[in-house]
Amino acid sequence: MAPAQSRRQQSSLPAGYKEDHSKGAMLRFEDSLPRLPVPTLEETAKRYLKSVHPLLSKTEYEATTKAVNDFVAPGGPGEVLQKRLVERRERPEIKNWIAEWWNEAAYMSYRDPVVPYVSYFYSHRDDRKRRNPVKRAAAMTTAVLEFKKMVDNGTLEPEYMKKLPMAMSSYEWMFNCCRVPKKPSDTSVKYPFKSNQHIVAVRKNQFWKIPHEINGKQLNTSELELQFKRIYEKAEKSAPVGILTSQNRDAWADVYPRLKAASDLNAASVEAIESASFVVCLDDASPVTLEERAHQYWHGDGSNRWFDKPLQFIINDNGTSGFVGEHSMMDGTPTHRLNDHANMLIFSNALPFDDPSIRSDLPNPTPLRFNITAELQKDLDAAQAHFTRQIGAHELRVQAYQGYGKGLIKKFKCSPDAYVQMLIQLAYHKFYGKNRPTYESAATRRFQEGRTETCRSVSDESVAFCTAMADPHCSPEHAQKLFRDAVNAHVKYITDASDGRGVDRHLFGLKKCLKEGEEVPALYKDPAYTYSSTWFISSSQLSSEYFNGYGWSQVVDDGWGIAYMINENSIQFNVCSKGLGSDKMSFYLNEAAGDIRDLMLPTLEPPKAKL
Repeated sequence: MAPAQSRRQQSSLPAGYKEDHSKGAMLRFEDSLPRLPVPTLEETAKRYLKSVHPLLSKTEYEATTKAVNDFVAPGGPGEVLQKRLVERRERPEIKNWIAEWWNEAAYMSYRDPVVPYVSYFYSHRDDRKRRNPVKRAAAMTTAVLEFKKMVDNGTLEPEYMKKLPMAMSSYEWMFNCCRVPKKPSDTSVKYPFKSNQHIVAVRKNQFWKIPHEINGKQLNTSELELQFKRIYEKAEKSAPVGILTSQNRDAWADVYPRLKAASDLNAASVEAIESASFVVCLDDASPVTLEERAHQYWHGDGSNRWFDKPLQFIINDNGTSGFVGEHSMMDGTPTHRLNDHANMLIFSNALPFDDPSIRSDLPNPTPLRFNITAELQKDLDAAQAHFTRQIGAHELRVQAYQGYGKGLIKKFKCSPDAYVQMLIQLAYHKFYGKNRPTYESAATRRFQEGRTETCRSVSDESVAFCTAMADPHCSPEHAQKLFRDAVNAHVKYITDASDGRGVDRHLFGLKKCLKEGEEVPALYKDPAYTYSSTWFISSSQLSSEYFNGYGWSQVVDDGWGIAYMINENSIQFNVCSKGLGSDKMSFYLNEAAGDIRDLMLPTLEPPKAKL
């Protein structure tokens, strides 16, 4: 989803929104945000059937309709499960009926490795003033610490969506936090920021602890520059302990206690990393092209990282920079805001980055040592082999489309996001001659502890449009109408999803209400249920004029991960798959962008003649 505006006039907030200033500005609306609704069975049944209709044959659709009707019929299994779900929602101690279930199912109990499946990256625009990596690292750290102050002291202004405040609780998991491997389900640890005023830098796989506050005073940019310079001078190639965090979660959960138990030194080093405000990765690489950068920020060589940290900023030898995030406790919108804000501070020179003063008693950064036993060396070798196989199976292409952006799309009187979703549908149809289930992330953060809901992008209207574009006999006027119908259908679904009235989370919640030994209703055994939530395209949008890249992986082996940014005069796609032909998909996205532009240009009103 596109980022919400951070500051709005709150005078027009509807009744029910109360400001509790004892919690600070950032969390002042938190307790008065509405709770995530439970849609009615009838509306979900109707929306679900509409969403699967374009994906199924006539016979399959009839079977699915029967399963749905049996589920929602009076006295049917849906009625019982709905009653239980509504009761759960009403329990006073539960702020969001799905939050705990979803975090567990989607993230913590998920056993595939964090990279590439639970991580995502941003590629920053080049800072021409700071080509030197030491200067780039120091400025980025200063800007991020500025944002951190607002989060720590609660003064960060909430985000707003359609003038309504959004949940900000996930920001509390941004700094001084870490995911921790565990069986059967991971956990997260949060350290108090006041007693952990340090960052961790990594260079040549060696971790270093740098206090960012000494005697109550934050290090300025020049002091941070000196600290990073010392690390560049002293870092020696070390055992790649960070590669362990790229492992399958069960494998990493087995190694984790062994790593800490091997020596007190190891345990202390792990704690220093986990408790750090964030990590700065000083990479021994100089990526140039957008694809080289994407690979560097998304995974790098797997060793100069600690992938369980929610925030890692990456600085390359040629001064290029980016970010990799871990997804479990926080979605992309908070880290997008952090990265966008930090870059804004740098590019507008809004902080005293050039203050030359340096304290004479600045202590050296502390190297974090690890004792590597013979058994741990085998674990490192296994993790390295696993990482090489895992990343080697992925194919990434960047389509930096420069033909137009949201400026022209708005002249077509279209939602930019819905427009690009239809562009993706058309590209897929060009590739495969059909459309398949597609996920777009919709934000539900206007509810307490809200995160995401699925927007199902394939509709009868989108399929009709794609089919028409493949028909040489279809008139442009008819295709234009079908395109507008498809865009409008998408806007309707994503609006409903953001209002907590999507299909997927409700059906998931109802299924979670089954008790042990109870029969699974036919709706969940119906092949259409599994197929319609198998995301052959997983897509999402985050846009910033300060980024030149954003992406993550596909979610199923025969599917696509398509992340996109819609800027004023460009649209950028990060195309990822497991060897399905990412170069071809990139070509079709380019072609589809041109096709839709050519289709819609005649609909523009001609400029008025000057008198």
